[in-house]
Amino acid sequence: MSDKTTRNDQLSDQELEEIMGKYDPESGFRKLTGILYWIVTIGLFAFSVFQLYTAIFGVFTAQIQRTIHLGFALSLIFLLFPASKKKRKKKRFQITWLDGILSALSVVIGLYWPLNINELVLRAGRLTTIDLIIGFIAIILVLEAARRVVGLPITIISIIFLLYAYFGPYMPSFLAHRGLSLERISQTMFFSTEGILGTPLAVSSTFIFLFLLFGAFLIKTGVGQYFNDLALTLAGRRVGGPAKVAIFSSALQGTISGSSVANVVTSGSFTIPMMKKLGYKKEFAGAVEAAASTGGQLMPPIMGAAAFLMVEFIGHGITYWDIAKAAAIPAVLYFTGIWIMTHFEAKRIGLRGLDKSEVPNKIAILKKIYLLFPLVGIVFLLMTGTSATRSALWAIVFTILVGAVNKATRMGIKDIFDALVNGARTALGVASATACAGIIVGVVTATGLGLKLANGLVTLSGGILILTLFFTMIASLILGMGSPTTANYVITSTIAAPALILLNVPILSAHMFVFYFGIIADITPPVALAAFAASGVSGGEPIKTGINSSKLAIAAFIIPYIFVLSPELLMIDTTWYQTIWVVFTSLIGMISIGAGMIGYWMRRVTPIERIIAIAAGLLLIYPGSITDAIGLASVIILFALQFILKIKDKNHTAPLPSAQK
Repeated sequence: MSDKTTRNDQLSDQELEEIMGKYDPESGFRKLTGILYWIVTIGLFAFSVFQLYTAIFGVFTAQIQRTIHLGFALSLIFLLFPASKKKRKKKRFQITWLDGILSALSVVIGLYWPLNINELVLRAGRLTTIDLIIGFIAIILVLEAARRVVGLPITIISIIFLLYAYFGPYMPSFLAHRGLSLERISQTMFFSTEGILGTPLAVSSTFIFLFLLFGAFLIKTGVGQYFNDLALTLAGRRVGGPAKVAIFSSALQGTISGSSVANVVTSGSFTIPMMKKLGYKKEFAGAVEAAASTGGQLMPPIMGAAAFLMVEFIGHGITYWDIAKAAAIPAVLYFTGIWIMTHFEAKRIGLRGLDKSEVPNKIAILKKIYLLFPLVGIVFLLMTGTSATRSALWAIVFTILVGAVNKATRMGIKDIFDALVNGARTALGVASATACAGIIVGVVTATGLGLKLANGLVTLSGGILILTLFFTMIASLILGMGSPTTANYVITSTIAAPALILLNVPILSAHMFVFYFGIIADITPPVALAAFAASGVSGGEPIKTGINSSKLAIAAFIIPYIFVLSPELLMIDTTWYQTIWVVFTSLIGMISIGAGMIGYWMRRVTPIERIIAIAAGLLLIYPGSITDAIGLASVIILFALQFILKIKDKNHTAPLPSAQK
């Protein structure tokens, strides 16, 4: 790759920052200078120290732990994130007087429970005028912080829910309820553990923060670049190599990234220019990166931090390991589907892999394989029953120790300080999103809206499971648009999942169903933020990129239906040999579906063959002896037909022997 080509294809850091700022509000923080820089930096450092202290020595009571966490997050958000997008375009800008006031009020909110806990507990829910005012200030601050960091969608949804809580008696039909007074709203939202201080913020103030901190330490050791180098080494020289590099590196990046958009821009700035140079169209190159980066949120062990929320929301003795294990096969099928389709697309248009000179030295890269030890270690700890908190703490220690092996990755005091600051900055978006999502959960709990909506969906579908699944899918896609992973899971699991549970769908299957569709909203037009960010990097048309990414992610639209109808795909109530068989048939099924979607296998696939291939693939993914038998027979016949016709094509195009010429 020449220097000229690299300069023309790759975007500058400033251009990448602009794309991130446009599609990922969490990246649009201020570049502060002088005393303000140090105030915020020390605040972020203190935030991490507080979280580490409580993780090591034990968390405080719920209200104290969560309000201090919230106070840190809100006060820092108002100093770091400007009120309008116009101000974000400036390279450097200082805070306004309004930002200072909001930050100061956030400190008051964060200290109100710790300083008054005895009095608040003794009053047992009876609010004074000051309490009432503090409750509403907390609501306003959370909504404004979420708007600045996460974006408008979740803020608008939360405001609609608050209005629904107050105007309940005026709601139509089954949505009507007695209504909540202003005092009851304030009490529910800030003086109970059902609203802002509810389960979502509880998880943010414990597990999620530590895993984000773990990710910051991993990045500081250079593991992000190592993911790219490892992917280049393993997949770069294969057919359509750069696309496979994108899939592989994005799957790895997704284990430490909590954002589809951030994953797209960071790894896409490296992979998309390579795909374009090789010959992939702009829209297809962007779609590969968007689909793969979004899939990172579905990949165990971290799953965009939503797995920890799922443990708390599901309950019923479900552990984190149960969720990670259940997510494994669907995640493998998802990435297998993208891999297969990019492979067939590369063969269809005749693309090669990268030259040997364009990939890193395999021996040198494999010598650094130890950098993956912290990820392996955290999976092992979680698998053996170690708590999520302890696992994350040990993983941070492993990262520091592993980094010390090589001088280039060794972390000094400054590096550790920077990792603590960066980890806390990353956690700001999650804290504001989970606090805002807590408003929605609080309204649903106080009004019984979850059951009302569940009954409404079931009534609309006539109690037919497949129709209920379809309506729940649409609801999850809409609710997930523009929301980060943690927030969209909270929303979809609160509003959409109860409808499936009413129809006796296993609770884990129901939650995984809405989780999947909430996530792939990031690549589903018309609001496909990950796909739009990828189009910003590739220069392709946004909607077309979104359509292509939805096509590549076809597995994510199919698999959730399968694991609801047949929970064996989630390894629920199944044996090890049944699991192996399910994986085998599902992988064959994804190959068949990939060939049908792209229209190429060993040769071009006719329209009739494409229909048969997709149908056979669906039968194989759906666990069942009859469906497996029919699907396998169909795939074998198609394979034989493709093989025979390919040989005939070769014979027809082969040059005549010189004697016959």
